[in-house]
Amino acid sequence: MNAISQQPGIASNAAVRASAAPVRQRSAIAGAMEKLIEFGLLLAALFSVAITAGIVFVLVSEAAPFFRTVPIGEFLTARLWTPLFAEPRYGIMPLLAGTLMTTGIALAVAMPVGTILAIWLSEFAPARVREIVKPVLEMLSAVPTVVFGYFAVMSVTPLLQKIDSDIPAFNMLSAGLVMGVMIVPYISSLSEDAMRSVPMLLREGSYAMGAGRLKTAIRVVFPAALSGIGAAYTLAVARAVGETMIVAIAAGQQPSLTVNPLDSAATITAFIVQVSLGDLPHGTIGYKSIFAAGFTLFVLTLGFNLVGAWLRRRFRQAY
Repeated sequence: MNAISQQPGIASNAAVRASAAPVRQRSAIAGAMEKLIEFGLLLAALFSVAITAGIVFVLVSEAAPFFRTVPIGEFLTARLWTPLFAEPRYGIMPLLAGTLMTTGIALAVAMPVGTILAIWLSEFAPARVREIVKPVLEMLSAVPTVVFGYFAVMSVTPLLQKIDSDIPAFNMLSAGLVMGVMIVPYISSLSEDAMRSVPMLLREGSYAMGAGRLKTAIRVVFPAALSGIGAAYTLAVARAVGETMIVAIAAGQQPSLTVNPLDSAATITAFIVQVSLGDLPHGTIGYKSIFAAGFTLFVLTLGFNLVGAWLRRRFRQAY
């Protein structure tokens, strides 16, 4: 009688084990897939680090012969950059001045315009309008930079020459203005995302204190999103410093140490393009100068990124 009474319990336990087996199997498969995905993400991260390390290694190894011939002090302080002349001079200051001037003009255009657009999209634009305007604005970043360069030469420069006929065909002002238009989407899109991530409670608290929408946007939302906006500014700076085609086409390729934006000047990236076309024999000191210039550009961009990272840590707020 006891054996007969125990048979239903034995059958039920067996059924439970049988039904649990597929669950355990699916759990094991899910765990294996999760580990595989984690391994793939680790490989992607290591691959990115390896690529960056490889770029640094190439720049340093190729620039080392140049700096064994040209002292670093002369490279950083000399005011002539004439590697194509019979008596070459290798002072990076003219190229650095052109790079910083065009970048400054671009940021003077992009930072206020991009920030105002971000505030409008985040705080004032209706949802349906935002869904249309933001993607259209971001399409500017998909336009090839060579198109922007010819736009600067064929459209912007003639407009400037109507104001001042002495402006040359190639000048830093037109290149900087067009480059500023190009990087507006980088600032506006990322800044708008940062502002929309600010909790609504902060806005409601500001409204409860009697502040209007504009005052809330400027004094509450903007400071609260400052770390993300700083990241957008840093990306825009790096993009402007590394721009090649616009400055190569519109700013000119004659290195000159000047702070006048109406003058023609060459940038670091424009010089790299010029020498890479084959004007100098491979392996010469003049050819190695493009790696020295590239290493200078890398250090400059790294410095801006470090400043941006410090600003993000300094003003980061967790909600």
